[in-house]
Amino acid sequence: MELVGVRIELPTNTPILLLREASGTRFLPIWIGANEATAIALALEGIEPQRPLTHDLLKLVTEELGATVDRVVVTDLEDGTFYADLVMNRDGEEVTVSSRPSDAIALAARTKSPLFAAPDVIDQAGVEIRDDGQEEEIERFREFLDEIAPEDFDASTQ
Repeated sequence: MELVGVRIELPTNTPILLLREASGTRFLPIWIGANEATAIALALEGIEPQRPLTHDLLKLVTEELGATVDRVVVTDLEDGTFYADLVMNRDGEEVTVSSRPSDAIALAARTKSPLFAAPDVIDQAGVEIRDDGQEEEIERFREFLDEIAPEDFDASTQ
């Protein structure tokens, strides 16, 4: 999966994380919290805060413990809730931690780790992009991502 970015869905002002199949035409939208949206947007923009945010801290702790983030897998969708596994490697041993997709992807964005989704999750929640009109909509979405600032995700201003 490729991390397309985050956006705010109107009129609810709900952040959405958008993943796309690396070799396909389907997108996987995942509704997330404002803090996680900000964390992902900051990582995608390469912005490093003066003090570590939660996901920066998680990255530092992972590194200090001698582990690396191997991959993130969106594993399940149950009753409208997505589930993910954060798969790490420490001394050749694979360690899997159950996680919210938004937290695992925020960490993956900081570590440049690959993203995956179970085929049945994509089959269940994926959105197919088939025609040029929809491709234009995706391009407008990308332009939106280029113009949005992390402050736009501050829940206290909404």
